[in-house]
Amino acid sequence: MGENKQILIVDDEVFIRVLLKQTLEDLEDIGVDILLAADGEEGVEIALRRHPDLIFLDVMMPKLNGYEVCRRIKEADSQAYIMLLTAKGQAIDKEKGLAVGANEYVTKPFDPDYILERAAEVLGIRLFA
Repeated sequence: MGENKQILIVDDEVFIRVLLKQTLEDLEDIGVDILLAADGEEGVEIALRRHPDLIFLDVMMPKLNGYEVCRRIKEADSQAYIMLLTAKGQAIDKEKGLAVGANEYVTKPFDPDYILERAAEVLGIRLFA
């Protein structure tokens, strides 16, 4: 089956990174690699080196915000599926996210079941036989 599928979580809040990693545990148990980045610069660096299949990306971060991270990753790797996660739920924020190439825009607090289901869908994995 070649290389394992990879998910990259980019968020400056350790609590959110841990929460997302726990949410995606079922995928990790079946061989999906979960990569973590603590800021935008690290997120871009890991994404360009590892080419994850799915990226969960916080919008409000120091150094590089999620919009800029998304734009840079999409320019280099248009295949990456990027879900922006943000506390900013205004229509204009969503439009801005989609304009820089995000595939999906999810507001915090997010529903862990939704995150797991969408991740499995994007990766083409059936969770429950």
